Amino acid sequence: MKTAAIIDSHCHLDFPDYDQDREQVLENARKLGVRGFIVPGTTARRWPQIVKLCRRHADVFGALGLHPFFLDEHGMADLEKLGSCLENRKIIAVGEIGLDFMRSDLDPERQLCFFKMQLKLAAEQELPVILHCRKAHDTALKLLKRYPPKGGIAHAFNGSLQQAKAYIRLGFCLGFGGMLTYERSTRLRQLARQLPVESMVLETDAPGMSGTAHRGQRNSPEYLPEVLQTLAELKNLPVEDLARQTTTNVRCSLALPDAESGTGQNGQIDPPGGFQITP
Repeated sequence: MKTAAIIDSHCHLDFPDYDQDREQVLENARKLGVRGFIVPGTTARRWPQIVKLCRRHADVFGALGLHPFFLDEHGMADLEKLGSCLENRKIIAVGEIGLDFMRSDLDPERQLCFFKMQLKLAAEQELPVILHCRKAHDTALKLLKRYPPKGGIAHAFNGSLQQAKAYIRLGFCLGFGGMLTYERSTRLRQLARQLPVESMVLETDAPGMSGTAHRGQRNSPEYLPEVLQTLAELKNLPVEDLARQTTTNVRCSLALPDAESGTGQNGQIDPPGGFQITP
C-alpha cells in the first residue's frame, strides 16, 4: 500500500546484491512512496558505482567515505582521492564514516586516523557527514566537536538518550530502520518514543538490517514504509505527518536540492539537478 512520500536516508544500492534487479527495486520503492534514496560509500573502489547510480537517477544522491568495517582496504591515497570526488554535485555528504569499537578485529587507532581525516575534509568542504558508530559514541562526539562538520546523520543510532541529545545539539539527525520493527527492541523503541520527531530520519540500511516482516531476507528501500508505520505507532502520530517531518529532516540535514529534475534519455541528470518531494 502506497504511503506518503518518504526518503530512505541510508541504503547501499551500489552493492552487488542489487546487480540483477536494481532498477526494479527502485521502481518498486517509488510506487510505495519512497521519493528519495541516499547511497553512502564504503570503499574507494565502490565510489564510481555510486556516482554512476546518482547520474542515472534524479532521486538518488550519494555520499562518499571510507567505512570502518573495510579498514584493511583503505589507504592514504584514498583520502587524497576523496577530496576531488566530493566536487560532484550529486555527492551531498562525506560518509559512511565513523568508529566501530564493537569489532575487536578492527584496529582502533587506525580507525581514529581515518575518521579524523575524513571529518577534517568534511569541515573543509562544508559538507555534512553520515556517521557509523558502535560502542564509540562518546569518542565520536568528542571528535565531532573538535572537527565540526555541517551536521549530518547518525545512522542506525543505538546509543543512550544523553548521547542522542549530544548529537542533536551538534546539528545531527538520528537514523531509525528495520530494528525498530522488532518488539524485542525495547530499548530502541523507548528511545524513539523519547526523541523529538524533528531530529529523526528513516532508513533501511539495505541490503542488511531487515525488519521483522523480512527477517533473513535481503533488505530493500521498498520496505521503508514499514519503518514509517512502526514509528508512527510508537509516537502515536499520523503516518502522513511523520512522513512529512522525517522527509523535511533528511532534506535539511543533508541540504538536498529543491529543484525538480528529470533523467535524460542518455541516463544523465538534466540540469539544474535535484528532485522535488511531493505529498
